[in-house]
Amino acid sequence: MLKNVMKEFKTFALKGNVLDMAVGIIIGASFGKIVDSLVKDVMMPPLGMLLGKVDFSNLKIALGSAPDAATINYGAFLNNVISFIIVAFAVFLLVKAINTVRAKMERAEEKAAAAAAPTEKECPYCCTKIPVGATRCPHCTSELKK
Repeated sequence: MLKNVMKEFKTFALKGNVLDMAVGIIIGASFGKIVDSLVKDVMMPPLGMLLGKVDFSNLKIALGSAPDAATINYGAFLNNVISFIIVAFAVFLLVKAINTVRAKMERAEEKAAAAAAPTEKECPYCCTKIPVGATRCPHCTSELKK
């Protein structure tokens, strides 16, 4: 029984979909780090400078007067919101590009299928070539089934 379970797991794990998903997760995690750096190191410093030399990562509200009081770190939250918007936009652009390519491929396949579709058929009575849409054979005048 354990052999069957291991064999099924191996088959599942080595399917193309699972491997593709694993690669996607790894690339996605790396992309997330790049976007995080873009927001924290490239976008937020100039934005903070424009708003009066504000460092967004240090923006917080203290929930007490003690030095070790809990804080609401809304600056870090703002950085994360901007990171999310950038990632969501990048994913949107990627999906849009994939859908555009997929639509072009489907149109090409439909054209190829339409071009490959037969334009003539054989009359079952006299074996003469006739148009596919014909309802009566022009040679033997037999009625044809559609």
